[in-house]
Amino acid sequence: MVEWTEQERSIINGIFANLDYEDIGSKALCRCLIVYPWTQRYFGAFGNLYNAEAIKTNPMIAAHGVKILHGLDRAVKNMDDIKAVYSELSVLHSEKLHVDPDNFRLLADCLTIVIAAKMGPAFNADTQAAFQKFLAVVVSALGRQYH
Repeated sequence: MVEWTEQERSIINGIFANLDYEDIGSKALCRCLIVYPWTQRYFGAFGNLYNAEAIKTNPMIAAHGVKILHGLDRAVKNMDDIKAVYSELSVLHSEKLHVDPDNFRLLADCLTIVIAAKMGPAFNADTQAAFQKFLAVVVSALGRQYH
């Protein structure tokens, strides 16, 4: 079980309270699909993903990015039991979708970059440490079924 300080909880809640989900979710998922093109194989039903512009303007990608951030809301609201919160999603991604669990980390890195760019100087070392700790726990929980 992960121990959270009150400062870490406050930082995580503050980040999510101020996020524009439609902007950040779309940008993070687009970045992941563009920078790591092999991740596109899981989105074959999403239509044209042939180049960066097609990915950036794809409404299904944008909608899925928002869905991912709303999924992270569940972890924010249940920080003391993130593994249980994501147990069904872990099974889904492992057994039905066959997603390589390393892709969760890649998306987490892209999300960190997008949020850091949006927050600017407010994304200081303490904020980054708390956010990356949070995402590491989420990534671990999503990959739990694979172990």
